[in-house]
Amino acid sequence: MDSTIGSQLQSCKPANSILGCPSQNGSILDSQTPAVAAADATLGRHVARRLVEIGVKDVFTVPGDFNLTLLDHLIAEPGLKNIGCCNELNAGYAADGYARSLGVGACVVTFTVGGLSIINAIAGAYSENLPVICIVGGPNTNDYGTNRILHHTIGLSDFSQELRCFQTVTCYQAVVNNLEDAHEQIDTAISTALKESKPVYISISCNLPGIPHPTFIREPIPFSLSPRLSNKMGLEAAVDATAAFLNKAVKPVIIGGPKLRVAKACEAFVELADACGYPIAVMPSAKGLVPEHHSRFIGTYWGSVSTTFCAEIVESADAYLFAGPIFNDYSSVGYSLLLKREKAIVVQPNRVVIANGPAFGCILMKDFLQELAKKLNHNATAYENYQRIFVPDGVPPKSDPKDPLRVNIMFHHIQKMLSGNTAVIAETGDSWFNCQKLRLPQGCGYEFQMQYGSIGWSVGATLGYAQSIPNKRVIACIGDGSFQMTAQDISTMLRCEQKSIIFLINNGGYTIEVEIHDGPYNVIKNWNYTALVDAIHNGEGKCWTKKVKCEEELLEAIETATGEKKDCLCFIEVFAHKDDTSKELLEWGSRVCAANSRPPNPQ
Repeated sequence: MDSTIGSQLQSCKPANSILGCPSQNGSILDSQTPAVAAADATLGRHVARRLVEIGVKDVFTVPGDFNLTLLDHLIAEPGLKNIGCCNELNAGYAADGYARSLGVGACVVTFTVGGLSIINAIAGAYSENLPVICIVGGPNTNDYGTNRILHHTIGLSDFSQELRCFQTVTCYQAVVNNLEDAHEQIDTAISTALKESKPVYISISCNLPGIPHPTFIREPIPFSLSPRLSNKMGLEAAVDATAAFLNKAVKPVIIGGPKLRVAKACEAFVELADACGYPIAVMPSAKGLVPEHHSRFIGTYWGSVSTTFCAEIVESADAYLFAGPIFNDYSSVGYSLLLKREKAIVVQPNRVVIANGPAFGCILMKDFLQELAKKLNHNATAYENYQRIFVPDGVPPKSDPKDPLRVNIMFHHIQKMLSGNTAVIAETGDSWFNCQKLRLPQGCGYEFQMQYGSIGWSVGATLGYAQSIPNKRVIACIGDGSFQMTAQDISTMLRCEQKSIIFLINNGGYTIEVEIHDGPYNVIKNWNYTALVDAIHNGEGKCWTKKVKCEEELLEAIETATGEKKDCLCFIEVFAHKDDTSKELLEWGSRVCAANSRPPNPQ
């Protein structure tokens, strides 16, 4: 996420900069919502216009016979660009990456074979609280309620299998198989995605998109989404109780969590940090949501694999406020965090819990943090302690320029590439840990998928993220095992003339799995990755590839990628020893292994 606080974090914004709200000048039924020619008043056009109106400029698609007519209407919309992907999974990952940047994403696939292929990506978006509009071309309306068996199904006349699968990974499902309520269903689904910040599923019968209907006779009226409000009395009580708790503490700290994004509270978190004087840290999955150039930023709190000196300050504090945390087995390093409930204030998007004491509901995180900032006494004790023990990070020991390249040397040089005009995408694996150690300059974006942790996510996410912000250059760090999952959409990046830099770390297998539990299944067939990308390139578009085996070659590759080939998609294959991992992965892997291998509780 772009670390410029407030930018792009208020979800998608239409032309008047008010999410889902009409212009305040004049009636919403006057010239702002002109009538549409009767022949153009179709469901397909309404979907296209509605996507544009909520801020979607690109839709990620895979064609299939049930969605072709709908795609005709989408590509006819001047404000919408069709991004054809190589497979449905990557289309979903791309919509995920797009939503991380612009606040909402959209994808279109075909019935069941497409839907069940994309559902893994939609589940990941659900876990990360991303509003993704997943549209599926469905069966002809005349086939519902009959005993017919259709292709792209499992051979039953019941067409609800796909719907049932999506019910657990979307916040709303709409099956549009008649025009009378199509307008209502589509608008309800899209507005629910925006309100809940979760994916939605919309199935549209294949014979409906091109049929005119009176309900689509006007341009879509921008949504007027009722803002959620805090319970005023509850807010006051929660703020007073929290302020009393923190003001009596000697060395309190505050830690930002991943739910800052869905709560739209990143700016409020910084306001609180500025007011209280406490040191600020982030949980690993919140990296990029809090500005790392802040004067009291102390790094990532991740238990035993935290940024150096960060865990010591957090875990020795006598009070800690966590804003939007997710404590799962990965973020807690196998449930090994040295935190005590009686010292913690946990602030969720709609709830505040103070230590072992009171809990307050119906309170928005943003409101709570802003009001709390007014009540806290300035206390820099914990940050002063941090300054006393802090020792600057060391530099990896120099090696002979021709020696085999070490991973820590590679990331040392990637750090130098970062600026406000770049963004980092970190794939599941050792890149999680190496990229966590990168210090993000102001404006530098950062994304990774920690809650769901689906390997291969980063290829599609890089496609979507780069498409959403062409003024930033995306730097993606991907392991070879992950790349083999989703490599095809390098092709789509080239078609879209993207200029990302991809570092492919070739170390011969699933390194993160090796450190959790090793076995022969973690070794993969080696590919000639640069040759594969060259074959995909096939002389069409701008692409440059390079193999790197030593520091000297890495520096030359970076210089070329950021200089002569700055307008190209750059793919740099970095060869690393299979046991060359971060120390954090070694520690984290052993602790997660211990958590996974706990024996059953006695019955």
